[in-house]
Amino acid sequence: MLYKLFAALLAAAVCWPGAFAQSYPAKPIRIVVPFPPGAFNDTLGRTIAAKFSDGGFGQAVVDNRPGAGSTIGADLVAKSPPDGHTLLIVAVPFAVNATLYTRLPYHTERDFAPIIFAGSTPNMLVVHPSLPVKSVPELVALAKARPGQLDYASTGAGSSNHMSMELFKMMTKTDILHVPYKGSAPALTDLMGGHVMMIFDNTPNVLPHVKGGRMRGIAVTSLKRSALAPELPTVDESGVPGYDVLVWFGVVAPAGMPREVVARLNAEINKLLLLPDVRERFQAGGVEPVGGPPEKFGEHLKIEIAKWAKVVKATGARVD
Repeated sequence: MLYKLFAALLAAAVCWPGAFAQSYPAKPIRIVVPFPPGAFNDTLGRTIAAKFSDGGFGQAVVDNRPGAGSTIGADLVAKSPPDGHTLLIVAVPFAVNATLYTRLPYHTERDFAPIIFAGSTPNMLVVHPSLPVKSVPELVALAKARPGQLDYASTGAGSSNHMSMELFKMMTKTDILHVPYKGSAPALTDLMGGHVMMIFDNTPNVLPHVKGGRMRGIAVTSLKRSALAPELPTVDESGVPGYDVLVWFGVVAPAGMPREVVARLNAEINKLLLLPDVRERFQAGGVEPVGGPPEKFGEHLKIEIAKWAKVVKATGARVD
């Protein structure tokens, strides 16, 4: 009798993931965006939510939970049930925060399951037109001649703007002062006003200002030139060999999700990344769709966490 009961329980346990995957999703999917509305993180979350809802996969809603460098939203998802009904949009700060914060309420690698690498875009290094530099070597020379006197803007500690410059400073052995802002818009406004001298920012954010003469483009952060500004060299080819920063976007979920659910989510998002209107929306934001299996994004996250850990350690950047 006990043997039969044990066998029945074992069979149910073996069959449960498959049965659960077939009934998934059983309720609306919450897509947590740990940033305010407006930026591409939010665009990605809303694009996925709309396509899930309209395409018959299941109802989905976006939940913006900004704050603390994206750690508030990440913590919420880390502590959610691993049933596929709570997802998290992640970007560069997700990897940087693993070492930037001395104490996190979650473990970046252990508490999340990678779903998909959604897209990427380079940053562009731009300066105020009054700064007498037109290339990376000229900027490096000026910074070394005036250590600690030049300043740069960012959208906060751990942002791609911040870490792009910290990596640049580390590799060029320069001293440039960090001035954090609460978003790209105020940072760019102050840059155009001459209150700060430079920034690494998403190419689509600064390109209109470069074309309008309000900023001067110097270089892009990817190893390949950007199709949005092919006339600008990369930082790598401008005398800083090996410099490579991509602003990336992806989706993760709480660790412990059934493999079948991870596979379903990955397949659904891969499909929507191929849709013409989705690709147009990405490209309008200067973002190249990526896609691929969960393992690809998991490997990317490991590389990014290790890369930025070295920069954080070398520069002494910390958030308590």
